[in-house]
Amino acid sequence: MITVQSFAFNYFSENTYILHDDTGEAVIIDCGCYFPNEKQEVIHYLTTNNLTLKHHLCTHLHLDHVLGSSFIEQTYGLKPRAHKAEAELPSTADQARMLGLPVQLDNIQIEQYIHGGESIPFGHSELTALLVPGHSPGSLAFYNKKNGYLFSGDALFNGSIGRTDLWGGDMEVLVTAIKNKLLTLPDETVVYPGHGPETTIYNEKMNNPFL
Repeated sequence: MITVQSFAFNYFSENTYILHDDTGEAVIIDCGCYFPNEKQEVIHYLTTNNLTLKHHLCTHLHLDHVLGSSFIEQTYGLKPRAHKAEAELPSTADQARMLGLPVQLDNIQIEQYIHGGESIPFGHSELTALLVPGHSPGSLAFYNKKNGYLFSGDALFNGSIGRTDLWGGDMEVLVTAIKNKLLTLPDETVVYPGHGPETTIYNEKMNNPFL
């Protein structure tokens, strides 16, 4: 059984997820911790639960989802992984400047790419990477079939979908990707989005006005 711990971090109330099983191996998805107290929350959770981080995954490289990436790399020695198409985005420093945010950041360097379709193992568990572009050029979601969990990033929200007016966004591409890659998952799949509360695939099929 996978345990999912969520945190709402930074200026954007971005959802960061730590998931782990009974082996103590863990994955962090979209580490957005920026302020010192937020970083301490991550350290405290990993330490008190005796967890070992095995993977540092990014659904995409918009600023709010990577504000803690350098912290994870420096503290735990894990470089972030994302899709190669995310290299089309402005650097994190440029994004901050364009958005007028007073943050000091190192630019994120991706050295190991996730292409979509591959399995990412940890402990006795695994995630499958799903390519769902449209919110950004290389947006990914991560699916755990055994527990029925989907980490959708900013592709799919409770009652909404990701905005497409940022760098590399495309509404038609996003809706098509959601319908083909995410809404085909079992209805009972729990969706953990990049912002806001969780939902289910069934709920989004029935009630999401954008789909």
